[in-house]
Amino acid sequence: MRVVSLVPSLTEAVAVTLPGLLVGATDWCTAPADLDVPRVGGSKYPDLDRVRALRPDLVLLNVEENRREDAAALAAAGLPIRITYPRTVDTALTELADLLRDLGARAEPDWLAAARRAWADRPAGLVRHRAVVPVWRRPWVVLGTDTFAGDVLRRLGVANLYAGQPERYPRPTLDQMRATAPDLVVLPDEPYLFTADDGPEAFPGVPCALLSGRHLTWYGPSLAEAPSVLADQLANPVG
Repeated sequence: MRVVSLVPSLTEAVAVTLPGLLVGATDWCTAPADLDVPRVGGSKYPDLDRVRALRPDLVLLNVEENRREDAAALAAAGLPIRITYPRTVDTALTELADLLRDLGARAEPDWLAAARRAWADRPAGLVRHRAVVPVWRRPWVVLGTDTFAGDVLRRLGVANLYAGQPERYPRPTLDQMRATAPDLVVLPDEPYLFTADDGPEAFPGVPCALLSGRHLTWYGPSLAEAPSVLADQLANPVG
């Protein structure tokens, strides 16, 4: 089977579980580090001619990573597509298991079993922080309702102050974010690369947790270590 993945986390999941199936991936597919397959451009703007030229039996996409028009164009060209859309940890684990089984995995990979165990030990419970979670700057964009990253944080005791908004990714002003009176600001390093020098200065007096975006937003092998990695980063904010 020939698979092209336009989703970085799925690229990693397929590559480490079923070596040899991937024949193409995006420029943003950075894991595993030794992945040696043709690149087809970005997740948002892939080179569809390059994808078609690879003659895939299946193209993997995601509702948030990829554009609807690209999915439609690939389907119109006769290429089978599979679109993922996990919005909770549990659905991510289920979608991964289903995908890998359908691609030919004879058993659940060790990393997926480890991820199930890791998250079973982190049920949603006591709220430790009330936070805003910017994912972009200029303009500011924050996590809103019904997102995978929001569920990850909820399972780690972080209540997202914008979870009750109708939009999945609201665009509040900085003053509006400050007015919610968070006791923590969560700043991941992707999609926007927040750092100790770019982000925390906008929230003086509020601790800012710098999180690994891969562990917060990717659903793949990183899920096995995400609870411990993120919990440690949340426990050691800057500012």
